Amino acid sequence: MSQVTTPPQGGDLAALLGSRLCHDLVSPLGAIGNGVELLEMSPDFPGIAKAPEIQLIAEAVASARSRIQAFRMAFGTAQDDQRVSRPELQKLVDGMSAHGRMKIQLEAEADFPRTQVRLVMLGLLCLETTMPWGGRVLVIRNAPGWRLVAECERARLDGDLWAWLSQGKGREAAPSEVQFPLLADALRGRNLTAEFDETGGEIAF
Repeated sequence: MSQVTTPPQGGDLAALLGSRLCHDLVSPLGAIGNGVELLEMSPDFPGIAKAPEIQLIAEAVASARSRIQAFRMAFGTAQDDQRVSRPELQKLVDGMSAHGRMKIQLEAEADFPRTQVRLVMLGLLCLETTMPWGGRVLVIRNAPGWRLVAECERARLDGDLWAWLSQGKGREAAPSEVQFPLLADALRGRNLTAEFDETGGEIAF
């Protein structure tokens, strides 16, 4: 007799969808990247590696792959028994820094539960939305918690959106802002500190 399982609900189903979408997008992007590398090495196209069109494609592919990896960690499934190594987290952070306006520095050692890294990535996406003109973020691991400390010269402040983090409920989020209610929901019942002004702020949990 086959075993009957309960189908995933709500946030679990959304996380599965996020994982599926990111997984299916990674493969074709990898194929495009490999194709560009083969063109660059081919003797049939001398000098093509320096062509601005090829460089533009390569940069776009690298940016998209980094973005999808960040989305996969932030919006995909995560279990307590899954671990993320320090180099893996550094790669995620470097990808966001290299292909965005927000520069991120990581101060954390050892490896971490994937559930915690998911929260870190959601927090970074929240800060990225608040600092569209760029800024600096220091990600600090202070066991048993995390601090994301941000500095910027200009911010897009939206108190009703940040209310998700400071009060647990805010205005209806746009698709590009879904990280705010997701982070609030993931941290419901836990200690969460979130504040931001014109020159920076902090998310701590």
